[in-house]
Amino acid sequence: MQFMLLFSRQGKLRLQKWYVPLSDKEKKKITRELVQTVLARKPKMCSFLEWRDLKIVYKRYASLYFCCAIEDQDNELITLEIIHRYVELLDKYFGSVCELDIIFNFEKAYFILDEFLLGGEAQETSKKNVLKAIEQADLLQEKKSRGGDSTGDTPLITQIH
Repeated sequence: MQFMLLFSRQGKLRLQKWYVPLSDKEKKKITRELVQTVLARKPKMCSFLEWRDLKIVYKRYASLYFCCAIEDQDNELITLEIIHRYVELLDKYFGSVCELDIIFNFEKAYFILDEFLLGGEAQETSKKNVLKAIEQADLLQEKKSRGGDSTGDTPLITQIH
């Protein structure tokens, strides 16, 4: 996968993950072109399209479009399954995810994506394992924000003496 974009029906970009090095100018141009292209398509049209030298796979869930660019030889159905799995992970984590969850918790949406995909490839297919890793990271962050160390025991300085 070269990149994944999440955008609203109004064309507002909500999340972008690039797995290929491109300039900001090129990213903006690609995003603008793709958003316009996908939004112009009729709802009953196929979710795959050829664009430049890539294949675009997209799926709309409620008010959000999930759009991925893949190489010509990559499998569109697997990419559609990756999109669906990501939506399922978001749904499990947020409890019926909506666009506002992505807007106000974008760092968590990126974290979930990073636990699931690495370098544009699925690194973990088990929803349970991805959610467990996210839960552990949440617990660690919670402990740090309360001022304790990550083990939950006495502070490290006390342990040394």
